[in-house]
Amino acid sequence: MAEREVTGPLNQVRRHDRSVEDDGWIRSFLHSSPVGVLATVAEGQPFINTNLFVYDEDSHAVFFHTARLGRTRSNIEDGPRVCYSVSEMGRILPDDVALEFSVEYASVVIFGRAGVVSDDEEKDRALQLLMDKYAPHLKPGADYRPPNKEELDRTSVYRIDIESWSCKKNEKAPDFPGAYSYDDHRPASPFRPGSRARR
Repeated sequence: MAEREVTGPLNQVRRHDRSVEDDGWIRSFLHSSPVGVLATVAEGQPFINTNLFVYDEDSHAVFFHTARLGRTRSNIEDGPRVCYSVSEMGRILPDDVALEFSVEYASVVIFGRAGVVSDDEEKDRALQLLMDKYAPHLKPGADYRPPNKEELDRTSVYRIDIESWSCKKNEKAPDFPGAYSYDDHRPASPFRPGSRARR
């Protein structure tokens, strides 16, 4: 039988030396991170979905959106308990022993309940928060037309009410021996065909 070590609350970090307890740091990380991953379950089958998102401090909630219908909406309507993960990768940390290779990172895992936002005013506000995050240099009414009622009706907006979160971080000194960026050695990205790895 496989070894198991599952004790304590959901948001307990096993590596206490990497746990971040500073809620201000966590909020700042959520504000700056571009992408998150939503985990839902339907009939025992886990699903993950990558989303743009915005963290709203006033309501202590995460907002994101999808098309009006789809797997995300049906899963959340069937079971509102979700997990949401946001992470960032730093440098690769080499060692003389393969087992001891490591990586710099920061990650926040959110536990809470998600629901479809039905109130048009809240939907409009959430979508504007997303626009303000990803296009802060563009202003509604001047650089683009805000969504109208028909467009709001074609969009599902979700709110995750945060019940708890955990954060961990592994960060080393700038002069850590041999540390390097993954981008320095990876192949050209198929997402950006003209890109070339630095050698």
